[in-house]
Amino acid sequence: MSEVEVAAEVEEELHHPHEGKAEKPYPRQIYAWYVVAVLVLAFTFSFIDRQILSLLVGPIKRDLEISDTQMSLLQGFAFAVFYSVAGLPIGRLVDRHHRINIIAVGVFIWSVMTALCGTARSFLQLFIFRAGVGVGEAALSPSAYSIIADYFPPKRLGFALGVYGMGVYIGAGLALIIGAAVIGLVSNGGGMELPLIGEVYAWQITFFIVGLPGLLVAFWVWTLKEPDRRGYMRKTVAEDGTETAVEVPVSEVLGYMRTNWRTVVPLNLCYALSAMMAYGVAAWIPTFFVRTYDWSYPMAGWWYGWVIVIFGTTGVVAGGWMGDVLTSRGIRNGRMMVCAFTGLAALPFTVLYPLMDSPWVALILICFSTFFATFTTGAGPSALQELMPNQMRGFASAVMIFVVNIIGLGLGPTSIALATDYIYGDEMMLRYSLVLVPAVVLVLAVISGVLALRPYTESLDYLNRWSAEHEK
Repeated sequence: MSEVEVAAEVEEELHHPHEGKAEKPYPRQIYAWYVVAVLVLAFTFSFIDRQILSLLVGPIKRDLEISDTQMSLLQGFAFAVFYSVAGLPIGRLVDRHHRINIIAVGVFIWSVMTALCGTARSFLQLFIFRAGVGVGEAALSPSAYSIIADYFPPKRLGFALGVYGMGVYIGAGLALIIGAAVIGLVSNGGGMELPLIGEVYAWQITFFIVGLPGLLVAFWVWTLKEPDRRGYMRKTVAEDGTETAVEVPVSEVLGYMRTNWRTVVPLNLCYALSAMMAYGVAAWIPTFFVRTYDWSYPMAGWWYGWVIVIFGTTGVVAGGWMGDVLTSRGIRNGRMMVCAFTGLAALPFTVLYPLMDSPWVALILICFSTFFATFTTGAGPSALQELMPNQMRGFASAVMIFVVNIIGLGLGPTSIALATDYIYGDEMMLRYSLVLVPAVVLVLAVISGVLALRPYTESLDYLNRWSAEHEK
């Protein structure tokens, strides 16, 4: 065994001293990666359904006669609030019940609601269906984080969660690419007649195309195996030796998080503010290219879609991998360091691209901005899983997702729209909103991450003491 592998094993034992040889062996890694692949597919579909609106801004505004701010509410608030609120009770279910079934039901619900967006005739109807998409998607990530943490040993967790996080950027990119192709075919805005539904706007066809295939994904997810739960769990043992996990009260979970608030709060804020920047620019970059460089929506969607697919996916995997590497080398808060400092790497590229005279130079700078900005997506969830006992991970993940989506998705697109509408007062000044808002948000994200660095190691020590006390 090499020195690096020995160091990794020692570090794993230091972080997880109670995950010993008495536990069942981990599932075959080939099947574990198969599970991750299916979850990536589900995550990809979730982000296609979530982000497809970013390419349909112009047609929806025209046909439903709504403003930039209303459009941002459909992109962010309508989805984020219901996604986040529904995630809390779902997170409790994740800690107690069959997680694979929870995901399968969620995929089915959000796919149906996405298709129903194609029937909307008004802002209010589209708002309601977007809220339904949010409720369905709330089932996925808390369950997936918990499942992956039980399929992979700690030293590989960051990389595995980073691969899962690829679904964000594959989905967001494909949403633009698919949307570009569809809207390019029906760009004149005329309607068409569909059986049972009647006449629909051209852009509404996109929702049917991206939503209905998700029903097949729901069935595929349902065929996966539920893994054994790992790490410390409170259990009862029957006379025949059968072990049953005991539910941990919400008050105890909240108490654990409150004890570790100096880590949990800035970690959540760092992740949420990074997401706020990412969601905000992703919602408006296609429109930025249209308004600033006179590109068409299909052209903007095609190019930006591939940037997200390529540089978003490599960034999130690199972030998870870097967290694993730093941790294996004895840097116990390595995952938190990745979250804290990658915002600095993204900052110069993020504030420069909107100011470029050439769209192609802007696109190149967006590649670097996207790559560095996505590191936190791989490192953030793995950092939280590392800090929490098993039967608290689902609810803790739901809380993180709540914060990330209220701040990130709820405020990201809208903050940029508000800057355009009320600070600059001209939709053609969007480029300056894309400088101002992301710059402020990234700086705040870095500050939040730095505040968590020292408390993070203290929380790891607390987990070890807490687990030892509860196993007595």
